[in-house]
This record gives sequence, C-alpha cells and structure tokens, in this order.
Amino acid sequence: MERGNRFMKKSMISIIFLIFLFSLCAYAQEKEIPKEIRIGVCAPLTGMHAGFGEGNVYGEKAAAEDINKQGGIYIKEYGKKLPVRLIIANNESDPAKAMSLEENLVTRDKVHFLSPPNQPIPLQIPSATIAERYKIPRVSGGTPMEPWLAVRSGASPPWEHSWTYTFAIATPAPRGSYWDKPGYTIRDTWKSMIDQFVDKTNKRVGVFASDEPDGRGWYSLFPKMLQEWGYTVIGIEKNLGLFPVETTDFSSIINDWKNNKVEILWGNCPGPLFGVMWKQARAMGFKPKIVYVGRAALYYEDVSSWGGDLPWGLGTEIWWSPSFDPKECPGIGKTTPQSLFERWVKDTKRPLNPGIGWGYNGIQILANAIERAGSLNADKVNKALKETDIKTIASPRVMFDENHSARMPLVFGQWHKTNKPWVWECPVVFSKHSFIKATAKPIFPIPYQ
Repeated sequence: MERGNRFMKKSMISIIFLIFLFSLCAYAQEKEIPKEIRIGVCAPLTGMHAGFGEGNVYGEKAAAEDINKQGGIYIKEYGKKLPVRLIIANNESDPAKAMSLEENLVTRDKVHFLSPPNQPIPLQIPSATIAERYKIPRVSGGTPMEPWLAVRSGASPPWEHSWTYTFAIATPAPRGSYWDKPGYTIRDTWKSMIDQFVDKTNKRVGVFASDEPDGRGWYSLFPKMLQEWGYTVIGIEKNLGLFPVETTDFSSIINDWKNNKVEILWGNCPGPLFGVMWKQARAMGFKPKIVYVGRAALYYEDVSSWGGDLPWGLGTEIWWSPSFDPKECPGIGKTTPQSLFERWVKDTKRPLNPGIGWGYNGIQILANAIERAGSLNADKVNKALKETDIKTIASPRVMFDENHSARMPLVFGQWHKTNKPWVWECPVVFSKHSFIKATAKPIFPIPYQ
C-alpha cells in the first residue's frame, strides 16, 4: 500500500511537471508572437524625386490605416490578427543614402517586409540589393519594365525577393495572356494618342532623355519605333537629346530642333531637368505642337515649380486615377479609387498625385500575400507573392510573371489649366480600358501664350 502511494505521488509530480512545461512552452510561444507587422518604406520624400515619394507614401499609409481598421492582417500561425506599422525613412532622392537606410530598416528596425514606393531605378537598386542580402520579401512599384529587367538580369545574386508592379515601354505581353490587349504599354497608349493629331503636324520629332538607366531605356526604344511609324526623328545618329543628369544648358539641342522644324517632342527625364530645358526652349521661341514626356510631367509638385504656363498641354502616361471602376479595382474595406482621392484632397489640399493609388496597391498586394501565407515567415510570404492573382485598387488583375513583374494598366493624361486653387490638373484624356474613363478632352496644339 505504501509503495502504491509513493508511486501515485511520483506520478502526480510528473504530471504537474509536464503541465508546468507545457504551460511554459505556451507562454514562450505567446511571447514570441509579434505585436505588429513591421513594413519598411524607404522613400524620396525630399529632393529631385519627392513627387514619387509623397504620393506613394500617402497611399501606403492609407492602405495600412484601412487594414488596421479591420483589426489588422489575420496570421493563421498565431490564430489572430496583427496590426500593420509602416516604418518610413527619407532617402532624400539619394541612392547612396538609400542603401544605408534600407539596411537600417532591416537590421535596426527589424522590419518583416519592405515596400518602397515607385521611384526611379537608381533608388530601386539599393532597395532590391538589401532585400536580397537579407532575404526580405519586397513589393514595390517599378520604373518601366524594360530598364528594370535589364538591371535585374545583371544582379548577383539574382533578385528573388523583389516583386514589382510596373508597365512596359514596348514589350508586348505574352500572346493570349490577360494583358495581351491595348493599354498595357507606353508604345500603344502614346501612339494611339498621337495618331489623333499626327496629320496636323509635319511628323518631325525631337527625342530626349536623361542619361541614366530609366532615360536610356526610353531612348534606346522610341526613336526606332517612331521611325517605323513614319516619323522623322532628328539627330538620332548623334544621340541628340540624350543628356547627362547634371546638364544645365540645353541651347545646342534646342537649336538643332528649331533648325530642323521639330513639331513633336517625345522623351523621359526627371521633372527638374525638364523644367530647365522647357524654360530655355520657350525663351528661345521653340514651340512644338505636341510635347509628351514621361516621368517629368507626372506630378503637380514638379510641373507647378516650373512657373507660368509651362505645364499647359504637356502629356504623360497615367497609371492611376480616381476614375478607375471600383468594381474592377477595389480597395480595402469601403475604400474606392474615388474615396482615396477625396481623402488625399482633404488632407493635402492638392490635386491628384497618381502615386497614391500605386502606393496603396503595393501594401494591398503585400497584405494579401501575408494573409494567404498565414505567416510572417519570409519564405512562405515569398511563395505566396509568386502565387498572387488578385484585384487591387490599381488593376483588375495583379499577377506576377517569371521575372517577378506584374503588368499594370496605362492611360494618357494632359495638364489642363483650372480655376481651382492649385491651377493645374492632369486628367485622363485618352483610355483604351473599359474600367478607366477619360474625364477631359485632349489638348492640341499646345496653347502657347
């Protein structure tokens, strides 16, 4: 009997000890559950590319707010929702600063993921490099597909943790794919726009671009395409219009255009650079009928800084607008493209910055992948990103290809003068998409005063 009691006592002690161990393990696991999902955002909030940073970061913040209103992102491994916190760093449009800031986000701030905004390639390279070095999933809007993929293909090690939503300059979508239709390249969007007025011009074109990856990508593609369309491209044999980013005197280029009776300008460069060139052109009496410029004319912050009527009639690609159909391009919760724009106007008292839609889109894609992965584990989320196929506020279908790129829709806009406090707006004037409406009439020719 005594032996039995001793056995019972030992058994009870063992059971209590096991219960204690299980409780300790459960407590340890509970302690390991993070309080939040940290997403690093290294953005150009000041400097040459501030237009990219301001709008995109606003959109990212808006998406995070909408997620947190719903309690956060549900993480199956933890059986609970976790709120999202954006940790934002200002790279000041400086690639050298971007590299160290990106690394700080990972090593010091311990971010789980990276979601930098759409910004020029020199600022994307440090971000992608750090993402790969630390194996951190990264979702970002990209510069045009061709220059981005050219840089990505030369990266070592390959950028397997970066996922980019972007648009193509001229590369067609795979035949038979969802995107194999008009409105997904600069080539077909801009050509359709210019075809409406080409017979009222002499078809003589000046092509220009800044001499860096983004600009070179444009300059290497467009002159040949314009020639194929029957245009005369001036000075292409001597790279006329391809200029270093530090250029301040464009008079020799402008004189060549004037002497050759150029009536169409077509190019890509940063806003401040184009502003200097365009002021000099106007001072020299150069007045082309059509000016379509990528990057430089995207943002109100840039065009309004040029002064006077310099923005009037300038055309550019638009990759997001409040006129997107909310049924095809839904936000998170009750947010729609129009309501996101209204939030922006209420908070900033400024006209549309298309970056707000793309910034929102980036967080929307990342959040969807995290929830489908059911985990904060980098490999699981990276796998989920590969399997993405969703509607977002910026596209009826976001799906990444073998190069980790997702094609986004494009429309065309022009800067119009308004009677609103901000004076300038860039509405959609041409669209090939049923889910994106044109909201203003095209301007031709540019109304010089």
